[in-house]
Amino acid sequence: MKKYTILFLSILFLSCGNQKTTSNKEQNVTRNFLSISEKYASEIKADDLKKHLYILSSDTYEGRRTGQKGQKMAAEYITDYYKNLGLIAPKNHEDYLQKIPKEFFEGESDADSENIVAFIRGSEKPEEFVVISAHYDHLGMDGKEIYNGADDDGSGTSAVLEIAQAFYEAKKAGHGPKRSILFLNLTGEEEGLFGSKYYTSHPIFPLKNTVVNLNIDMVGRIDKEHKNNDDYIYLIGADKLSSDLHKLSEKANEKYTKLVIDYTYNDENDPNRFYYRSDHYNFAKNGIPVIFYFNGVHKDYHKPTDTAEKINYPLLEKRAKLVFYTAWEIANRKEKLIVDKK
Repeated sequence: MKKYTILFLSILFLSCGNQKTTSNKEQNVTRNFLSISEKYASEIKADDLKKHLYILSSDTYEGRRTGQKGQKMAAEYITDYYKNLGLIAPKNHEDYLQKIPKEFFEGESDADSENIVAFIRGSEKPEEFVVISAHYDHLGMDGKEIYNGADDDGSGTSAVLEIAQAFYEAKKAGHGPKRSILFLNLTGEEEGLFGSKYYTSHPIFPLKNTVVNLNIDMVGRIDKEHKNNDDYIYLIGADKLSSDLHKLSEKANEKYTKLVIDYTYNDENDPNRFYYRSDHYNFAKNGIPVIFYFNGVHKDYHKPTDTAEKINYPLLEKRAKLVFYTAWEIANRKEKLIVDKK
């Protein structure tokens, strides 16, 4: 009897030891996965965001009005950035431009304009796309007054550029996303969401293969409602079409950035109706889940005083990282986001 007891205890000890080893391995895998995403998120830096934003919202760019000289200069800056970074241009758009004829703008632009498109091909599900967008146009000039549009939407544009760099560095090191990612800089937003309307009516990649649109529009400032706690972001739309997306977004923030997420403007009864007022809405109209990242309006909204020195760059970095982490989770998860709401 003693012999069998010793044998039993030996087996039990070995079994527990194996379970502990397996558990440690699983923990290490999880820890390594998290450290990989955090490693590449660290490519998003306040100083780099500041560099982009000071250029894009400078007087030289004349307020980036759709179809005008400043918008063309901004387009050149963005395309040169993608090209020098090493991102791929979609087929038939080797100049990274999706050209939009002036007629499409219904009289709101005197000239043709351009969306800017660059992407990273997915390693396992390249036919599925995560779209990360921001509009790069603004209001232009009124006489000699320049509407620089630092927050609206130089902040979102700069964030997209830095997120692109983070994903590209991951891809280069062999940690590329499983799904493809399209970086979409949109024109004509201020005139009526024309850039996103054009992309969704003339998609470069099929809309049925577009998993999500994460749209960044004004993320560099603080509104009066949060003057005593600036560590926040408004999220709009995450739960409108996909309960999956809402849960994933919440977990990404809880795990990584720990911002206060304010859903005030997500309320269908909110009189501001921001859900319908930026480029994500043209994706949502086509049944694609969206998140709109937004800091709320402030006293310089749509005024010449919306300038680069007023941006909170550490906060802009943190908000851009939230978008990156959310995109990372969506791009690398096994299952496609479920669309379970109308």
